[in-house]
Amino acid sequence: MKGKRGRGTAASDKPPVLGMIERGGQLVLHLCDNVQQRTIQPHILDTIQAGSVVNTDEYSIYARVPAWGYTHVTVNHGDREWARDDDGDGTNEVHVNTIEGVWSLLRSWLRPHRGLSQRWLPL
Repeated sequence: MKGKRGRGTAASDKPPVLGMIERGGQLVLHLCDNVQQRTIQPHILDTIQAGSVVNTDEYSIYARVPAWGYTHVTVNHGDREWARDDDGDGTNEVHVNTIEGVWSLLRSWLRPHRGLSQRWLPL
């Protein structure tokens, strides 16, 4: 059985969750009404210190991150790029593996429960 195509919304009972994590630091998750720049901008501005380096994939929702006052680096999952070493020191500085790990653990935790009601998700 296939679900509906496209991204979820709060109205479709599949609300998107914006996740932000500092490497070696705090995790912040926000339940969003939809996946639009104007929806995520306040969460990003309230959570991430101006001037910080923000790592994302190349999803277009993040296109304005530099205009919001951040250094923005991306990995291109469409080209099978998962991590990149920009300065040649042997360490992959550019990646989103930390937040991808969070999503993996969250899905594993939710799977036995067959999901979670939107009513309880903010908790």
